[in-house]
Amino acid sequence: ELLLSPLPAGGIAATFQFRTRWDAAPGRVSHYRLFPKALGQLVAARGVRELHLALTQGFWRTRIWGQPPLQAPAGAELWVWFQDTVADVDKAWKELSNILSGIFCASLNFIDSTNSVTPTASFKPLGLANGTDHRLLRYAVLPREVVCTENLTPWKKLLPCGSKAGLAVLLKAERLFHSSYHSQAVHIRPICRDASCQAVSWELRQTLTVVFENFSGTQGKKDWSLFKMFSRTITEACPLASQSKIYVDTSVKDKELVEVTPSPTSLHEAIVQGEKRTYAVYDLLSPSLFNTSRSLNVQLKMTWPQDSCYIHYQPAQDRRRPHLLEMLIQLPANSVTKITIQFERALLKWTEYPPDPNHGFYFLPPSGALVPSVIAMKELDMEQSPLFTSL
Repeated sequence: ELLLSPLPAGGIAATFQFRTRWDAAPGRVSHYRLFPKALGQLVAARGVRELHLALTQGFWRTRIWGQPPLQAPAGAELWVWFQDTVADVDKAWKELSNILSGIFCASLNFIDSTNSVTPTASFKPLGLANGTDHRLLRYAVLPREVVCTENLTPWKKLLPCGSKAGLAVLLKAERLFHSSYHSQAVHIRPICRDASCQAVSWELRQTLTVVFENFSGTQGKKDWSLFKMFSRTITEACPLASQSKIYVDTSVKDKELVEVTPSPTSLHEAIVQGEKRTYAVYDLLSPSLFNTSRSLNVQLKMTWPQDSCYIHYQPAQDRRRPHLLEMLIQLPANSVTKITIQFERALLKWTEYPPDPNHGFYFLPPSGALVPSVIAMKELDMEQSPLFTSL
């Protein structure tokens, strides 16, 4: 599944989830089809009941973007529930972190007793559990872990179709890491095989969330598409997938309207984080989806009402022209408006240094606000214009 969620600040969050169910008990299987053999053998050999690993680059800005779809701190986070048959949990924890370090090319081998804890109230099992013995739980975070391509490549190889078909073709490293936020995770837990829950299956969930903040569009509009985000489009579903869908959050937020093209195959309503949401659904297994075109490029156009805000932005060109930002905003009475602009520092050539560099750089001040009036100009202004008439 892929969920596209427009953010209040003008960006967009893309959340991938790949779910693989294993209808077998670890340790009793010698043939692996869809479930990765490396993880299956690891769960069986180390007595793992649940495993949760997240590798995150950047910070989720909750005040601006709202609540994240999946919680994860910056760096590497690992927490594991072991089976009650494990005699030495600390030894199994150390061996497990070393093996995961090799699988995902991460520095998880630095996890030891100095950075591992046993929470008693913060974490509960997310899968089937007969009891909650926190002595079987271990948790660790490596905040300095840097996430890069060498972590993404082995993560993609665990997928049944790899990155050759389906939603995974969008996982282009140079685009994913050219984002404001990147978080990839692996979750393994036991679940009920059916409604009667007479048998237990193992679930592997691979999730990846990225946030893109730069956008292009005309005044009052923001345009996004799969190609603009990932530099690729979707040509087919994964042949091994029993379900493959794209969800686009089209809920109205702050008078913002979202239009999607092409037309979705269906609409879906759900309550998410206490709010009613409407989603446009694209079913990649639907035969009619790829009839008109061989590729699917979902496009989003977000617009505001005409009386809300018009933004005109002209980016600067190095040593040619400055930035230009014009905004038509209706300000409420007794309010404070704060405008924040991100910028990158550029290196000066040796001939461009001023004689007094200790002053730093001067920033162009903004021009004054235009207060609307009924009459812009009077005829008498041409003949007499004392000071008080111009105020």
